[in-house]
Amino acid sequence: MARKSTTSSTANINGHLPTTAEVDPQLGKKIIPGTNREDTDDEFDWESPQYAIKTQTLPYDPSLLPKGSRSLSFIGLQAFVLGFTLAICILVAAWLANEGRTTWRLPAFFACLSLFHFLEYWTTAHFNMPATRASSFLLYSNGAAYNTAHALAAVEIVVSNALPWYQRLFVNFYTITAGLVLVAMGQIIRSVAMAQAGTNFSHTPAKTRKEGHELVTAGIYSLLRHPSYFGFFWWALGTQVLVGNKVCFLGYLFILWNFFRRRIKAEEITLIDFFGKDYEQFRRRTGTGIPFIC
Repeated sequence: MARKSTTSSTANINGHLPTTAEVDPQLGKKIIPGTNREDTDDEFDWESPQYAIKTQTLPYDPSLLPKGSRSLSFIGLQAFVLGFTLAICILVAAWLANEGRTTWRLPAFFACLSLFHFLEYWTTAHFNMPATRASSFLLYSNGAAYNTAHALAAVEIVVSNALPWYQRLFVNFYTITAGLVLVAMGQIIRSVAMAQAGTNFSHTPAKTRKEGHELVTAGIYSLLRHPSYFGFFWWALGTQVLVGNKVCFLGYLFILWNFFRRRIKAEEITLIDFFGKDYEQFRRRTGTGIPFIC
């Protein structure tokens, strides 16, 4: 006869604690709990390596709970909202554009934002799991200036729709196409940069060098020194070209250029401290791709 497991905290596939062999009512056979195997007169050892995984429990991790930094419920909620918003906005923007209505610009802008924030989390989770947090979506952790900039961009889209002469100014098929290309290019380059950097990537500049932190110089990093900054810079400008925002385009350009100028300057001081001559050589042979920031 099969004997009881010494571990009582793990349920088998039927939701019952692994005990003695159960009788299949249809076949009249004794089935070993947690398996599809028929019981025999030989003992079944639940502690054998082959079935050890069935008696293991996951370690308690409070960060996965609702108020934790890796809250699974909050991650699921953000992913649902972004996915729903992206799908609705794409469909509405396509329908409005097909109807010849200029109001397609607002849902198109929110579609760009939804995809960007989803990919920030997904790319981090896939290629840099130790750094993954519920905040990796960057929905609420980018600061007030970031949220204000996008809110003002949405306001300009709405206002320009009420002023047809302003909305048509410097806007045509070619500018819309150029905006779409910039958005796609910027998004792809940023996501690829995050993927290729792996665990060496961080949404916030590192102050101390952690164990295993390496200087990435291959792939897209052989062409650009800060490809994730390059990607975001052109992605953000592309969203404004796409929707025809003139004021916010100039505002984005001024604010982002100054932000990345200061950030790159400060970050590279730290990187030289981390990697010494290796980074100095890397810096000499690569550029940032952002105008006038060497």
